[in-house]
Amino acid sequence: MDTLNLAGQLELAVYAAKEAGKMLLKTDDAEVKINSSIDKDIKLEADVESEKLIVRILSEGSPFNILSEESGLVKNDNADGYRWIVDPLDGSLNYSRDIDIYAVSIGLWKDNEPVLGVVYDFLHERLYTGLVGDGAYLNGKKISVSNIDNKKNSILSTGFPVYSSFDQSNINTFVSNVQEYKKVRLFGSAAMSLIHVAKGSIEAYTENNIAVWDVAAGLAILVAAGGTFTAPEGKGPLYLNVFASNGKI
Repeated sequence: MDTLNLAGQLELAVYAAKEAGKMLLKTDDAEVKINSSIDKDIKLEADVESEKLIVRILSEGSPFNILSEESGLVKNDNADGYRWIVDPLDGSLNYSRDIDIYAVSIGLWKDNEPVLGVVYDFLHERLYTGLVGDGAYLNGKKISVSNIDNKKNSILSTGFPVYSSFDQSNINTFVSNVQEYKKVRLFGSAAMSLIHVAKGSIEAYTENNIAVWDVAAGLAILVAAGGTFTAPEGKGPLYLNVFASNGKI
């Protein structure tokens, strides 16, 4: 697929994200419906409805497979390696509790490499887009990673997946891994964490056993903005141990 067609796919993802954002804003104005809340996980009706809308738009406009958080593989009729990876509402708990860090996240990958991404912070009307090899943008204005090249002046974002163990050993490991950094931030949204790296507000993001749909779009935008990442498989093929940065630390 050439760059022109990829640009068209990016526009399709932008349209899907914006339509989902409109719907989620209306839902947020009403009472948020919680489908389930088990241990540290929460599932909202808003996630399901947003996914239905995004999947319909992508299915109608693209031949690619679609992998989404709520339904898994929802389309599989091509074999060229491309697949959409969708998180219809990244930061569901934040959304449900009126903590304003959440977004619609739509990425396109080919095999195990990011191609393009859209992360739509619909509450603040901030549309982040990235096409690898072409650049990353916030509402049409180019963004790029920071130039900070040492941990002691860097900010790290991280998080704890819903199935993480909080025993003393894991907490000690967490502390030892982050103590070299100037500051640590937990935003509650992997997509928005990666966006902060891509636009140069922070220098790195790390999280183990994070689901691929949580990071697919953000990693694409990060690479388009000049960053780098490693993401070996975690506890299964849909989970990654991610370290992403400005490429300088």
